[in-house]
Amino acid sequence: MAVRKSQATLTPAEKRAFVNAVLELKRRGAYDAFVSTHNDFIMSDNDTTERTGHRSPSFLPWHRSFLLRFERALQEIDATVTLPYWDWTTDRAPASSLWGPDFLGGDGTGTGGRVTTGPFAQSSGNWTLTVRPDTRNYLIRRLGQGGQDLPTKADVDTALGIATYDAAPFNSSSAGFRNNLEGWTGVNVHNRVHVWVGGTMSTGMSPNDPVFWMHHCMIDRLWAAWQSRHPGQSYQPVRRTRNVVALNDTMKPWNDVTPADLLDHTKFYTYDNAY
Repeated sequence: MAVRKSQATLTPAEKRAFVNAVLELKRRGAYDAFVSTHNDFIMSDNDTTERTGHRSPSFLPWHRSFLLRFERALQEIDATVTLPYWDWTTDRAPASSLWGPDFLGGDGTGTGGRVTTGPFAQSSGNWTLTVRPDTRNYLIRRLGQGGQDLPTKADVDTALGIATYDAAPFNSSSAGFRNNLEGWTGVNVHNRVHVWVGGTMSTGMSPNDPVFWMHHCMIDRLWAAWQSRHPGQSYQPVRRTRNVVALNDTMKPWNDVTPADLLDHTKFYTYDNAY
């Protein structure tokens, strides 16, 4: 059983293994397919038509499946690798070890925000962006410059205290845990982190920045925490509902997994610490 750990507790060897597997997946050309998939759903998901990956109840199970598929791709390269999570309620500074030259590299420099340190700097020769919104083929970060602070523990606790998973109209205007966690209303947890990192993470091609996976592991960990706190509540909607994924509907683009299949994450992995 895979155990997902906090990035702050990774050993130097575990950091190297993760970085090397990500770089190899990129070298093989498989990494960019994940970037394209995410961007496709960012572009197509909206409040009034079909929505699957974002602005909808399936935001959480869709990303759980997305992360599992990425993790398995890394494990085909190195079976010891699991996805770490970034707990931004505690590791909140641009000087955190997460951004060290031995791991994700640091903040962007100059007016363009180009990342020039660490293994994911374009100058390293291993991380040229091919799925991108413009001609810039390098990773961009603007840590803390987007006008949003990282979510606090109090923010997370507020979201976790909401007992209802989701509610009609099942979009970015909905009340409920999912939408508060996703960040279109209320305490705004997930979206705020994308804005705080800035640059590439603020685009639909955000998986180009490997911090994407660690951020979404934290979001997935919080969903697991919500499930533990509210055992009498579950995914909504249960019955077929226009334009959104119901409990037993398959999710695009894979069409081989439903939200119901993903409610119990312990079938696939555990976390080193419950939130």
